[in-house]
Amino acid sequence: MAESFPVDVVAADREVWIGRATQVIATTTEGEIGILAGHIPTIATLAPGSAEITTEDGGREVIAVDGGFLSVSATQVAIISPYAQLAQELSLPAAEKALRDAAAKREEGDNSLDTQRQFNRALAQVKAARKRG
Repeated sequence: MAESFPVDVVAADREVWIGRATQVIATTTEGEIGILAGHIPTIATLAPGSAEITTEDGGREVIAVDGGFLSVSATQVAIISPYAQLAQELSLPAAEKALRDAAAKREEGDNSLDTQRQFNRALAQVKAARKRG
């Protein structure tokens, strides 16, 4: 059995997932990163997308994150994001509509922070919902 480690996924407004995992895969601004027990300490900037957690019991959690940070210490992994949501709580059609709406605003010249935040959140939701299957 693979060695497990504690993982905390925290959004600005709540704890999204806390448990033990044997693997974490997240999308950073530099590309995908995989974390196993014993990984070297790391801090990485997350890109809008999803984090995949293989739980200690062999289950799989997919979580939408719209940015933030991944922190790996000798004893724990933390994902800290302004927004994070379990993929099982998402509706793919609703996320795709939100992404189209935000993209349309951007195409019309709306480059506001609010529109960028809506786009990033919808993009993360679509990626996580699709990955969940």
